Amino acid sequence: MNALRSVTLEVPDPDAARAFHKSVLGADLPVHVRAGDSPTSGFRGYTLSLVVARPGMVDSLATAALDTGATTIKPVAKSFWGYGCALRGPDGAVWTFASSSKRHDGPAEPVIDSTVLLLGVAAVTASRQFYTGRGLTAAKSFGGRYVEFDRGGSPITLALLGRKALAKNGGVDPDGTGSSRIVLGGDTDPFTDPDGFVWETSS
Repeated sequence: MNALRSVTLEVPDPDAARAFHKSVLGADLPVHVRAGDSPTSGFRGYTLSLVVARPGMVDSLATAALDTGATTIKPVAKSFWGYGCALRGPDGAVWTFASSSKRHDGPAEPVIDSTVLLLGVAAVTASRQFYTGRGLTAAKSFGGRYVEFDRGGSPITLALLGRKALAKNGGVDPDGTGSSRIVLGGDTDPFTDPDGFVWETSS
């Protein structure tokens, strides 16, 4: 079974990006960086989401991120779904931190329950068919609105959402041009998906 094995962000300053990830998100985060400065503007078509158990952990992540160069897109707040925020990392990537709990009723344990890469696509159903044709297995699906793929033992979950819906969730305008500055690694030969996301063979 094919699955997402790695996520690599292309950034102008890899050392600074690594320092940000390590200080804020921990050394074990399954997101890598490498040098790259392809032209890009606006929304890059994806968000990286960290899901945690308690609101206090969301607060801790947000504070650490802001202290090390991130900027606020959506401040931490309660919502219908729980408690969370959206931030832009120093390299321009959009991150969301979230907990399904709304109550600050316990210690903020420094544990990330899951890491999710959400790709914003033009047509969820067509993209699902494309990816299943490449050997990925859909684990969850909500009509033509959302698809989540089986991790296959990977530390990161891949999911699809409509581009406009994903941009709204991240608090950004859906318009964007140029490179996404993200490369996905999998158990596959290199390819580019219908929305321009580049895959390479994971080492």
